[in-house]
Amino acid sequence: MRIDIRTMMRTAAAATLLFVASAGAIAANTPQLAMEEFMVPAQDPGISLYVRNKHPQGEKRFPAEKILLYVHGATYPSEATFDLKLNGLSWMDYMARHGYDVYLVDLRGYGKSTRPPEMDSPAAENFPIVRTETAVKDVGSAVDFILKRRGVSKINLMGWSWGTTLMAVYTTQNNDKVNRLVLYAPQWIRTTASLADPGNKLGAYRSVTRESTRERWLTGVAEDKKRDLIPAGWFEAWADATFASDPIGAAQSPPVLRAPNGVVQDTREFWAAGKALYDPAGIRVPTFLVHAEWDADLPSYMLYAYFAKLVNVPYKRYVEIGEGTHSILMEKNRMQLFEAVQHFLDERVVANQ
Repeated sequence: MRIDIRTMMRTAAAATLLFVASAGAIAANTPQLAMEEFMVPAQDPGISLYVRNKHPQGEKRFPAEKILLYVHGATYPSEATFDLKLNGLSWMDYMARHGYDVYLVDLRGYGKSTRPPEMDSPAAENFPIVRTETAVKDVGSAVDFILKRRGVSKINLMGWSWGTTLMAVYTTQNNDKVNRLVLYAPQWIRTTASLADPGNKLGAYRSVTRESTRERWLTGVAEDKKRDLIPAGWFEAWADATFASDPIGAAQSPPVLRAPNGVVQDTREFWAAGKALYDPAGIRVPTFLVHAEWDADLPSYMLYAYFAKLVNVPYKRYVEIGEGTHSILMEKNRMQLFEAVQHFLDERVVANQ
């Protein structure tokens, strides 16, 4: 059989042009994103909260169901997790590209927000700072800022880890300001030891190292699964961003990240003592729980117990993702997390007729 080289070259060139055109069409349909940063006054004098916003460029008006605020957990700030680009994409980018007006907030003592004065002294000189009650007030300040900025009466809320408690408590007090509630790794009554509590006397804050964070991250993961769980370079990218958020801690040898101990004190007095800090029955908005199979920080039994307590919501749902830890948002299966949450936020539920 005779092969016409010129025909093959024309065919290959045409295929290349088709691929380039298709890629260009996809890129053209991907909205460019705008990023804005704010320092929002807290309810207490002298405290400012760092708030970051991402949204499709050029858009300034969003309906309530397309606005979301994210808050972090007990140890790590929001921007180093929710807006950490891995493989070129952060969760914040993902949601903004779906047409959402997305915000994150760092509570006082975390990230770019004001560090309480107790963090200028050795930890042992003061009692644990930034307890849940105080952190909920900070959430309220961020919510009110967004409501005023966008001229809406309610928004969606999402919390991770301790952030689930903060967003849930806030919702019980302000159901009228919440559209939908997403709780990623919900906190509830504890019957196992806490990985965040060393068991010693608590000072104002605690200091963690890169090595201890990695060890905690992989707790409960089978040895043969650890190698592929976190794609190459992802832990290092996260750790670099996270530890850089605390310049004073980063300057120590070895470098550390300092985090307020109020959450640990609350865990000792409530969750680890068999007492609920609040009643989920007070939540009256659609609620979604999402969790990962290997989460050793807030294990699966908390998810199941919490779900049963949501007795007054219009509807509720949970998803548990296999082969993931407490930090699945930065692991190989993170897109399952992103897509599950996005589906819940995007869906339009019609009441039974």
